Amino acid sequence: MNSLFDPIQVGAMALTNRTVMAPLTRNRAPGAVPTPLMVTYYAQRASAGLLITEATAISHQGQGYSDVPGLYAPEQIAGWKPVTQAVHEAGGKIVVQLWHVGRVSHTELQPGQAAPVAPSAIRANTKTVLIRDGAPTFVDTSEPRALELSELPGIVQDYRLAALAAVEAGFDGVEIHAANGYLIDQFLKTGSNQRSDAYGGSIENRARLLLEVVAAVTDAIGGARTGIRLSPVTPANDVVDADPQPLFDHVLRQLASHPLAYLHFIEGATGGPREVPDRPFDYAALQQSYRAAGGRAAWMVNNGYDLPLATTALAEGADLVAFGRPFIANPDLVQRLRQGGPFNTPDRATFYGGGAAGYTDYPALAH
Repeated sequence: MNSLFDPIQVGAMALTNRTVMAPLTRNRAPGAVPTPLMVTYYAQRASAGLLITEATAISHQGQGYSDVPGLYAPEQIAGWKPVTQAVHEAGGKIVVQLWHVGRVSHTELQPGQAAPVAPSAIRANTKTVLIRDGAPTFVDTSEPRALELSELPGIVQDYRLAALAAVEAGFDGVEIHAANGYLIDQFLKTGSNQRSDAYGGSIENRARLLLEVVAAVTDAIGGARTGIRLSPVTPANDVVDADPQPLFDHVLRQLASHPLAYLHFIEGATGGPREVPDRPFDYAALQQSYRAAGGRAAWMVNNGYDLPLATTALAEGADLVAFGRPFIANPDLVQRLRQGGPFNTPDRATFYGGGAAGYTDYPALAH
């Protein structure tokens, strides 16, 4: 039986263990440019089998939170290079999560203070974060406008260019963020997509943007460097689907034809319960359907995992287990899991924005 601490080949990446650091937004990149503090932060956590960066905007339009990094300007690529170098020098692997927030944004963060964009002009009942006077402030998202059909090829191209920029910055690959109520997820799900054109209505139409992005990214950098994050039933950012099982069965059967590195699933509600009572979902059936269609990507599970639960998941067919908040306070989480603790407690007050406090100052175990 596979252990959390066994090595595994994932696409083009040889991982030393099956522990993954999940993407964690920390709002510490003023001007969307990675900083030297981020170099320290990621290098400290390089003992994970794989690091997935905080969500990183593919364009200015894709920004939705203050002080999150981007990957669409030369200074951003330059800022990421020392991060990837430090992780590699520490023996780790790192991919960048490519992000377009869609309607989960605020006019203050958009080019020319324009309205955020979305599949349909439906405001998200959620909040975003603006950094004001150095402190995070939660504010309601702004009213979005519906994307024109003519704009969608440009967004697909933005994903492609960001993937190429990721390779230039030294990343081992990318993760396409298609979860948590952001743009691709907004297109997938009926609660946010009320279009009547080729990108709305049927399951096939709603999945079109995701599949076009996957084709563009894998064509640019190869499927062996590409992962995808999905969240079938999370209510995060006010996005729901009327019937998620057939939707994601279709998506996974289509993805089976792409030689991807991994598929990353948030089980249940993001940051919440692993089961959503009014939205039961059969992940085992989804995996079985994907494998039956010829899909060979590594299967990554995420949401509330500890060592016993991770061990069970690996025994039941998972290949990788992602841990989120435990990595905030425990830079050497792999060692702590291996020896059963102790575990530092994260300081929630420093999750978003700020400096080294609650970011790079958590102590590691003595060796």
